[in-house]
Amino acid sequence: MGLQLSDFDYELPPELIAQDPAPRRDESRLMVLFRQDGRMEHRLFKDIVEYLSPPDVLVINETRVIPARLMGRRAQGGAEVEVLLLRPLEERRWEALVRPGRRLKPGVRLIFGEGLAEGLIEDVTAAGGRIISFSSALPFAEVLARLGRMPLPPYIKKYPDDPERYQTVYARQEGSAAAPTAGLHFTRELLDKIEARGVQLVRVLLHVGLGTFRPVRVEDITRHHMHAEYYEVTEEAARTINAARARGGRVVAVGTTTTRCLETVAGEDGQVRAGAGWTDIFIYPGYRFKAVDALVTNFHLPRSTLLMMVSAFAGREKILHAYRTAVEMRYRFFSFGDAMLII
Repeated sequence: MGLQLSDFDYELPPELIAQDPAPRRDESRLMVLFRQDGRMEHRLFKDIVEYLSPPDVLVINETRVIPARLMGRRAQGGAEVEVLLLRPLEERRWEALVRPGRRLKPGVRLIFGEGLAEGLIEDVTAAGGRIISFSSALPFAEVLARLGRMPLPPYIKKYPDDPERYQTVYARQEGSAAAPTAGLHFTRELLDKIEARGVQLVRVLLHVGLGTFRPVRVEDITRHHMHAEYYEVTEEAARTINAARARGGRVVAVGTTTTRCLETVAGEDGQVRAGAGWTDIFIYPGYRFKAVDALVTNFHLPRSTLLMMVSAFAGREKILHAYRTAVEMRYRFFSFGDAMLII
């Protein structure tokens, strides 16, 4: 039968879905999973320092979440609408998800902020999204700053007191519609400790979009198509990673987005090459990793492409056993939840 969507399901009590971040970023819990034998250790996230040593490199995704959620209304009739911006095609022309989808067809005009901005739905995308062109007397970045809200996942029921807790401390380049959540556990002090240990910090970029969180709707997962996301790897980043591996160091990727970025630019020889563009790489069991040796990640939704990726990295049975253990031990799941280090 091959790989089926149902192969990546597990039971999760709803109360284990984290609704708030931990009081301190690096004091969330950390499950350490050893790929070779499936052994687990249970620590706090700040203990991750003990599992890193030179010449390892820690690779982080420096994307920053934009206030991509816009609430508005239809110009005709005034019905409420919700727009989630995914990626810019031009400064004022975006690919987006909309609700209610069936009623928002090409030609429909939208109004935001009592006329501060307007939108015109131009087209429907193959993935079911919309192409929207915006008009405003203000620069569009200022429109977003005034009207946009952090696009939290639907399973988080309340807006955080501090929206910056849905950003990593190293976020620099705006462009994501969701946070690279594995990185939310790091503090600046923890990163300083890691670097003081002799582990180099390497920055790459992948703007999180529909590819990361779009549900899989086909039972045969090999038929799922990933939505493309923009990435950048600089010459300096590639050179640092390759030099570390040549010295016997591990490439420790912080998050599935960093992993997608690195595996996109890695050759069959494991060498990482600089580049920028769009990636629709889909990693599921059977994939041979070329660049990533260890992975920092959160606990992911059942049946998601993210769960499929970590299953490819550590083995499906080991991952599902680890998830069952996490449920038994009352780990917190998803974006604001606890973390896993797979080594």
